[in-house]
Amino acid sequence: MSNKIETKETGEISKATIWRMPLYLHFLQEESSKGAQYISSTVIAQNISVSSVLVRKDLALVSSEPGRPRLGFAISRLIVDIEKFLGYDNLSDAIIVGAGGLGRAFLGYEGFKSNGLHILAAFDISEKLVGTKVAGKEIMPLDKLGEFVKVHNVRIGIITVPKVAAQEVLNKMVEAGIKAIWNFAPAPLRVPKDILLKTEDLAASLAMLAAKLYKTNDLK
Repeated sequence: MSNKIETKETGEISKATIWRMPLYLHFLQEESSKGAQYISSTVIAQNISVSSVLVRKDLALVSSEPGRPRLGFAISRLIVDIEKFLGYDNLSDAIIVGAGGLGRAFLGYEGFKSNGLHILAAFDISEKLVGTKVAGKEIMPLDKLGEFVKVHNVRIGIITVPKVAAQEVLNKMVEAGIKAIWNFAPAPLRVPKDILLKTEDLAASLAMLAAKLYKTNDLK
C-alpha cells in the first residue's frame, strides 16, 4: 500500500505529512488564542518535536504566503491554509451506526465540529434506543440508513457496533453510497477498492500503552 496521497492541488503528499497537519493546526490555534501574530518554523518544530526543516517542507505544501524574514509565518493565514487543506473549512456530514456507549459519546462530542465533521444522526437495531435523541441528534432504525444517506448525500460513516456485526454494517454503508468509513469495531473488514477505510483498534492502543508503561517501569 502506498504511503502517499495524491491531490489535484498538491500532487503527492506523504501520509506522515498529513498526520502532522492537525498537530500544527492545534499548536497554531493555541498560539493565536494567546495573541501571537507570527511564528517561526523553529518554534513550531520545538513544540511538535520534529525538525524545523521538516516543518518548512510541510508548510510549503499548504501555505499561501511564505514566511517573512525575522517574523516567520502569519499565524492567522497559516491556520486558514491548513484548515482548507484538511477540509475543516467545509464541514463533512457523517452518520454513526451503533448507538451504544461509544456511539452516543460521539453524538454528544462537540469537538468534531472544529475538525470539520458534522454527525447528523445515529442508527441502531435496539428498540429501546430507536426514537431517542442524544445532543439533539436522533437515533434511527437501521433499515432507514440507505434512505437517509441518499437524501442527505452523506459520504462518511462511523462504525461503533460489536465486531460480529461490523462487516454487515459496512456492507450496508457501501450499498447506501458511503465512500469513507471510520471503523471502531475490533474486526478486520473487507471493503471495495474505491472505499476509504480507517480502523481504530482501541484495545491494541491500550495494550501498546500498557506495554510501554511496563517497559519504562521495568527499566527504573
